[in-house]
Amino acid sequence: MNYGFLCRACGLRLSFQPGTSRCRCGGTLLVEYDLERARRTLTKESLKHRVTSMWRYRELLPVQSKDSIISLGEGWSPLIRLHYAERLLPLGKLWVKREEQNPTGSFKARGFSAALSIAREYGINKVAVNSNGNAASALAAYAAYAGMEAYVFVPRDCPGIIVEECVQYGAHTCLVDGFIHDAGKIIIDGQQEQGWYNVGTLKEPGRAEGKKTMGLELSEQLGWRLPDVIIYPTGGGSGVIGMWNAFQQLKQLGFIQGDLPRMVSVQEAGCQPLVDSMASGSGFKPQSGHVDSSPTGMRVPHPPDGHLILSILRESGGIAIAVSREEILQAGAAYGRQGISASPEGAAALAGLTRLIDQGWIRPNDEVVLFNTSHAMKYMPWKLAASLPVVKTYQDWLRAVK
Repeated sequence: MNYGFLCRACGLRLSFQPGTSRCRCGGTLLVEYDLERARRTLTKESLKHRVTSMWRYRELLPVQSKDSIISLGEGWSPLIRLHYAERLLPLGKLWVKREEQNPTGSFKARGFSAALSIAREYGINKVAVNSNGNAASALAAYAAYAGMEAYVFVPRDCPGIIVEECVQYGAHTCLVDGFIHDAGKIIIDGQQEQGWYNVGTLKEPGRAEGKKTMGLELSEQLGWRLPDVIIYPTGGGSGVIGMWNAFQQLKQLGFIQGDLPRMVSVQEAGCQPLVDSMASGSGFKPQSGHVDSSPTGMRVPHPPDGHLILSILRESGGIAIAVSREEILQAGAAYGRQGISASPEGAAALAGLTRLIDQGWIRPNDEVVLFNTSHAMKYMPWKLAASLPVVKTYQDWLRAVK
């Protein structure tokens, strides 16, 4: 095996295990690869002849056998230059990475392709996730394709079309009276009794590794150079962690040189633990007060490893910023006028760009990449959600399914 675990917090190295995510020191375990071995077959020339999915980077993904790979064609999403916006804004160049083009309409496809491929390799067939929406529908789709049994737990105000997707893909779907971390507690409480493999954010290695391919892909699409700034809507933060890891690996492989991008995490005002922690100048603190933001992927008051996300933002010279619901709506409309269907999360990235330009944080010559993580149609109202049971605890769930 050419990969294992490395704890970013204490530096401990461990052998790879599918359900492992935490070091004994409490730090997040990231997958470390034998890059000397990887560079024998992973070259810029070899990539010219490979499949246009995220599995083109298979040497940097923790799956040994090609037969284990579960893929619906995720990855290699378009990177579109926003020429019209460039003419209006004082910056160098502007692109949007169109992750809404992935299977199930969001970037979550990447993480579940990797996570369920790992699960298949280890003979796991019963998977569960807590989600604000898009992760649930992505897990449901990939589990259906893999022939696995899926359980998804989402807040009761999860967008209805996403709930409908989960049911259509055959997942056992449950609405939770609470937030994403409340849904996560139900899985943890029932994990041993139900035999669930928890594929929640940073509960296993595949989610972050799959999202890492966004960074690998972006670098290749820009001719092995990186933008000055990446603006990314952030909830659980595995995308920030994964992309930063990708850039480090590419640098060690000699694929890229120079400074790495300044990473920007955008959150919606009302649920902004990264923004508040960044402003405090100290360590990360989850949001313990009232949460007043829209039911989107950014509504994560307790990210699983806020400390790591915060350290990446600071190491990169980046920032965390909160934008209002009204700014998100305006940015979504602005995207629409450029022919792009943007989710609230994707619109938040554009709203963050506008705010940072106004503040002078974005420089006139900066080259910027925005991430649109899903499309707008996923957030339209739907009726099915009203017919599902709503639970608060694992015991409630047990009673509801009897």
